[in-house]
Amino acid sequence: MELYTPFAKPFYVMTKPAGSMCNLNCKYCYYLEKSNIYKDAAGARRFLMDDSMLELFIERYINSQSMPQVLFTWHGGESLMRPLSFYRRVVDLQRKYARGRVIDNCIQTNGTLLTDEWCRFFKEHDWLVGVSVDGPEEFHDEYRRTRQGARTFNKVMRGIDMLNRHGVEWNAMAVVNDFNADYPLEFYHFFKEIGCRYIQFAPIVERMLPHDDGRHLASPCDMAGAELADFSVTPEQWGRFLCTIFDEWVRHDVGRYFIQLFDATLANWVGQEPGICSLGKTCGHALVLEYNGDVYSCDHFVFPEYKLGNIESQSLVEMVMSRRQTDFGLAKRQSLPRQCMNCRFLDICNGECPKNRFAMTADGEPGLNYLCRGYYSFFEHAAPYMDFMKAELEAGRAPANVMKARITGADGVF
Repeated sequence: MELYTPFAKPFYVMTKPAGSMCNLNCKYCYYLEKSNIYKDAAGARRFLMDDSMLELFIERYINSQSMPQVLFTWHGGESLMRPLSFYRRVVDLQRKYARGRVIDNCIQTNGTLLTDEWCRFFKEHDWLVGVSVDGPEEFHDEYRRTRQGARTFNKVMRGIDMLNRHGVEWNAMAVVNDFNADYPLEFYHFFKEIGCRYIQFAPIVERMLPHDDGRHLASPCDMAGAELADFSVTPEQWGRFLCTIFDEWVRHDVGRYFIQLFDATLANWVGQEPGICSLGKTCGHALVLEYNGDVYSCDHFVFPEYKLGNIESQSLVEMVMSRRQTDFGLAKRQSLPRQCMNCRFLDICNGECPKNRFAMTADGEPGLNYLCRGYYSFFEHAAPYMDFMKAELEAGRAPANVMKARITGADGVF
C-alpha cells in the first residue's frame, strides 16, 4: 500500500466523473464552457472518467485523509450522465480501500434524470443528494432550460417526488439571479411548501470575456475588459433578498429550516468554523478533480492558470500542500483592501469569495467584493439577532439547533 503524509485537517475534492457534460443548457452555468479546455486537436471532446482513473482517485483520496470519516462529493456538469453502474463501482472501490474508515457520499444533480432505480441506490447506500432548483416554475425556467430550450421545472419536481417517496435525504441548491432575487418571499415559501428543510442560496455573479479557445467567462485573473453578465444578481438585490428571507426565518423557522448562509454567519459570529469556504478566513482546502485526473485550486477557479497538476503524477497531498495552493488560500485574507480590513464585519464576511473581488473601494483601491454592499446590509440587519443567539448559545440555552445542517453544493458540505 502506498502511504501519503496526512493532511493536518480534512480537505475535500469535488469530483467531476463526466467533466462538464450536461443534459441541460442553463444560461448562467459556469461548468459547461469548461469543456473547451479539453478539446483535442480535432475539436472532439470526451469527458468520461475511466475505471483506472476512478480507482486511482478513490485509493489516493482515502489514504490522503487523516480523519476517520471521508467525504466524497460527486458533481458535474450533470453527475447522472454517468450510468448507475459507475456509482456501484464507486461503492465497491470505497469498500476496498476504506480500511475501517467511514465513507460518506454526496452527489449534486439537476434532478431531471432521477429514476426509482437511482433513488433506491441512494437510499440503500445513504447518499446525500443535492438538487439544483431555482424556486417556483416561473423562476426556475427563466434560465434552466434544455439544449432545445424546453422547460425543466416539471422534470425536476418529478425527481424530487421520487426522492421523497424513497426516503432519500436531499437538499436544495438555489441560484439567486437578477430575476428571482426580486421575489424573496415567494422564493423561500416555495421551498417550505415542497418540504425542503436544507437550502443553499448561491448568488450568481459572472463576468464575460471571450477567450481564443471558445470560453466566454472571465477568469478571476481577467481584471480588464470583462463585462458583468446580465443574469448576475446586483449587490442591492442580494442584500434585500437576504434581509427579507432572514426576517421570515428568524421569526418562524429557526431550527426547522436550515439555510446555509445564515448558519455559516452565526458560526462566524460565535467564533466557530463557518462550514462554507466563501465565509472562511482562508481557502484552498476544497479542490476540483476533472474526469482525466487534472486538479484545480477551487470549483470557481477551473481555468488553465489555476491547474495544480494531475493525480497520475502527483499525490493530492502534494498539490493541496504545495506553495502554489497555500499561497492561493492565504491570498484570500492577505489581498483584502483597506476598506475590508477596517470593516466591522471583517470576521463575519472575510471578503467572501475571491472570484467576486473585482470592484473598487470608496478610495479607489481594487479588490473589493462586488457583493459587498449586499452582504454589509445583511450583516447589519441581522446583527441584533445574531448577538442574541450568540448569548443564548454561550449561556447553554441554544434558541434552536441551527448549527447542524447537512448541505452539499459548490461551496462544500457542513
